[in-house]
Amino acid sequence: MLIFDWDGTLCDSIERIAHCLQLAADDEGLPIPSLAEGRDIVGLGMREALEQLFPGIESDQVTRLRDSYATHFVREDAEPSPFFPGALEALHHFREQGRVLAVATGKSRRGLDRVLAKLDMSDFFHATICADETASKPDPLMLKTLLADQGLAPQAALMIGDTVFDMAMAQHIAMPRLAVSYGAHSVERLLGYDPIACVDHCGEFADCIAAHYS
Repeated sequence: MLIFDWDGTLCDSIERIAHCLQLAADDEGLPIPSLAEGRDIVGLGMREALEQLFPGIESDQVTRLRDSYATHFVREDAEPSPFFPGALEALHHFREQGRVLAVATGKSRRGLDRVLAKLDMSDFFHATICADETASKPDPLMLKTLLADQGLAPQAALMIGDTVFDMAMAQHIAMPRLAVSYGAHSVERLLGYDPIACVDHCGEFADCIAAHYS
């Protein structure tokens, strides 16, 4: 099973996410995070992301921020953020190979379903799991749930992601992991989690995975 993160791994949406976080902070009169700060929390569940960006905020303010962010993002993402070059081709290649494909994302279920529907991919993946359905990354519950649903052991799957949250949750359960260099977190941070490789382009997925999983 190949388990993909969404934002920053398959989809070039990080800057849009960071910008909408800025807009939501401005709506609430909070210090506006830099784009770099916004990028750094991509991949976490929204509550965890907001609590990290704005330490000490009250629960009701988290709710307002989350609602404001969602309003801005849905408006700006009316045309979904594009796939990274080579991502869609790689996904179709893996489908043709008969690989089990899954998504583990910090998005909400409503958010992921909206994007998949707009891309006409609602039935493309064998399984998907979202942050509001389980524990946020880097807790490995997302991966444990996907494995249990497919009847697989951790070594029979590969987590592919752009953040240390992706790498850490896989490392927690000894699941192999593949990092990408073009997403939210730096290569130096990602390599600290011993991925099988760190690729620079989605077009490298197939060869890299074939080399490790014939």
